[in-house]
Amino acid sequence: MNEQHPNPSSPPSRAARSAAHPSSRPELYRWSAATRAAVWSLLAAALLAAGCTTIAPVENMAPSSAPAPVFTHELLGDVLNRYVDDAGRVNYTALRRDPAELERYYCLVSLYSPESHPELFPTEQSRLAYWINGYNAAVLKTVLHHYPISSVSDVEPPFFLFFMPQNSGFFYFQRPIFGGESTSLYDLEKDIIRKRFGEPRIHFALNCASGGCPHLPNTAFSSEHLEEELDRETRKFLAEERNLRIAHEEQAIYLSSLLSWYEEDYLDWYRREFLGSEPGILDYVRLYLTESRAQEIARLADSYQIRFTPYDWRLNERLAAE
Repeated sequence: MNEQHPNPSSPPSRAARSAAHPSSRPELYRWSAATRAAVWSLLAAALLAAGCTTIAPVENMAPSSAPAPVFTHELLGDVLNRYVDDAGRVNYTALRRDPAELERYYCLVSLYSPESHPELFPTEQSRLAYWINGYNAAVLKTVLHHYPISSVSDVEPPFFLFFMPQNSGFFYFQRPIFGGESTSLYDLEKDIIRKRFGEPRIHFALNCASGGCPHLPNTAFSSEHLEEELDRETRKFLAEERNLRIAHEEQAIYLSSLLSWYEEDYLDWYRREFLGSEPGILDYVRLYLTESRAQEIARLADSYQIRFTPYDWRLNERLAAE
């Protein structure tokens, strides 16, 4: 029988090519859209993580034992009383020269939190006071880590992440430590303070080291008086002309950008407190004004336009000579 030999000059068939090279079978080896998305997400997460800076405590400041029976904020109170003036401005130059009390407090914050040591935070107020004070202390610590700066915007993301939003270098890529876990200030505010507590007045207590922020109090927040302290800071914020201003010549009411950025936080709370209502932002604002001011806002609300003031990102610094 005559054997037939393939012509060596003839190209192999598609079937033969697929058999010889399995990787050319797209139906078996091609990544699905979901797989590609997952891989890109992992790569993006790794890239973001590579650009983060951990704000570590000073090792020799660690306490010899856990605070007992509850976590206290006396050290932070001493720092604020010493370095923060009545306008909420911080003497960063002096604080940088003598940061010992802040470092000791930040060490405590980095070791203990409501998640790592819940027994130290027995009430809802004690947990919220910790996160507010911890946030504000971490902001001070992060500013000192990069000082001198004229704005938190000066802390930029890594060069290979140049496309990230403004201020992400400070609020996302700096990672302070709370109870042994590092997180960004952005995630701390969004995922813990806002999500867990549903308390919109925290926006008038958290300080982001900027001129547009609520003034940093020169006392720490306390679990025993937190309700009164949050009410006080909210009223103080809304009593300031920079945060609530009526421009009759423009028929406009100017509000801080904080009332735009977190509007849903305020309105969600209002709906829970006043069932069946459909509030606007001025309804929330009026709750914390004097009676005469609240009546004036109510009278103008329907005819005046609401406008939001651009945020002041300059550092909340008190110069040594002031």
